[in-house]
Amino acid sequence: MSSTYPEHGGAPEHSAEQIGRLHAHARVAPGEIAVGVIIGRTSEHFDFFVFGISCALVFPQVLFPFTDTLHGMLYAFTVFSLAFIARPFGTALFMDFQRRWSRGTKLTIALFLLGSATAGMAFLPSYRQVGDWAIGLLVLFRILQGIALGGSWDGLPSLLALNAPPDKRGWYAMLGQLSAPIGFLVAGALFLFLHESLSDEDFIDWGWRYPFFVAFAINVVALFARLRLVVTEEYTVAMEERELEPVGSLTILRTQGYNIFIGAFAALASYALFHLVTIFPLSWIVLGSMQPVNSVLVAEIIGAFACILGMIISGLLADRVGRRTTLGTMAALIAIFALITPWLLGGGKWGQDAFIILGFGGLGLSYGQAAGSVTSNFEMHLRYTGAAFTTDFAWLIGAAFAPLVALGLSMRFGLVAVSAYLLSGVLCTLLALRVNRALAARE
Repeated sequence: MSSTYPEHGGAPEHSAEQIGRLHAHARVAPGEIAVGVIIGRTSEHFDFFVFGISCALVFPQVLFPFTDTLHGMLYAFTVFSLAFIARPFGTALFMDFQRRWSRGTKLTIALFLLGSATAGMAFLPSYRQVGDWAIGLLVLFRILQGIALGGSWDGLPSLLALNAPPDKRGWYAMLGQLSAPIGFLVAGALFLFLHESLSDEDFIDWGWRYPFFVAFAINVVALFARLRLVVTEEYTVAMEERELEPVGSLTILRTQGYNIFIGAFAALASYALFHLVTIFPLSWIVLGSMQPVNSVLVAEIIGAFACILGMIISGLLADRVGRRTTLGTMAALIAIFALITPWLLGGGKWGQDAFIILGFGGLGLSYGQAAGSVTSNFEMHLRYTGAAFTTDFAWLIGAAFAPLVALGLSMRFGLVAVSAYLLSGVLCTLLALRVNRALAARE
């Protein structure tokens, strides 16, 4: 597509229609796009954190009472991973919806499905009431969550990256990632309030269901906030000018599969750390009765603030030294953190709290630049779909099985296994960044 901008070699004169389109494009400010990204992603992260916290505090007793607490958590974390497995299929399905109908229609269906599946979990009967049907319903709702999350891709992160000023791209990339700690803050604070206010019996009987009801309301608010931006003429024109439209899923996987997997592995250390500091410590500490649940939740809420601070620093740092250099440097710091993990988690309350808060801070530094770090490898007309699948596979490879693997290995081989798991993610990140640099130099 030829450029209509004079500084890019376009004609110096424009038709009235072209001038109108350029003015429309100019009105889509990066800050406005960033707000849309934060609102939309916060609702999604809230849904998933509510489920993750419930895997540690609720589901072993409500849905897996026929086994011990450890295996109940492992079963719950197995169901937890299903959404990430289903997510790429949801992306492919809803990309087809968008080609047939519209971006707004796709987003409405996806977010309604996400909210309905999450709210449906609030009505789950217990295992003692209906037996295996309860587990089957949880599996169904979790898969629907994953499909809906894949379908909720709106291209806003890609548009934000392309519209950001060249010297502020790291900063605007960080803004889109703030939704993760914000989503955890809301979910963690809500569980803390309920667990503090209710007796253990009331919390397990009905109190845990309230966050799943709240998730539906948050998704409705997020839907209208995102549609307010996505369906506007200015947004549509900006997307068209940037060629951010879906292409066939098989085509992108066949022709750009190597870029997708390089992008997924480039962020692997960040995504592996993601659930190792948010969900795993809660399950491991609660399982060993090392400190009260409320105490752990407080530490994680403090950690979420540390994560926000880390992300702000990452945005400033990335604009000075580059996003990929920042990501590689943070991967090296994650390696150091991995080496001291057994000492921290095995060091009592203060060591465990330090693991959580330091881990959240490191997560902010690395995750702040993890999304789209190599999506510039895609040709412009492939970036919309390529970025969606890169994100899907980064979550699948890096984060989907992290709580399950970390808890299982730590119970079998000790906390040193958690260090080894995290170090493997660091190695994959550094290797992927090296391969990406070599390919860029060759091209």
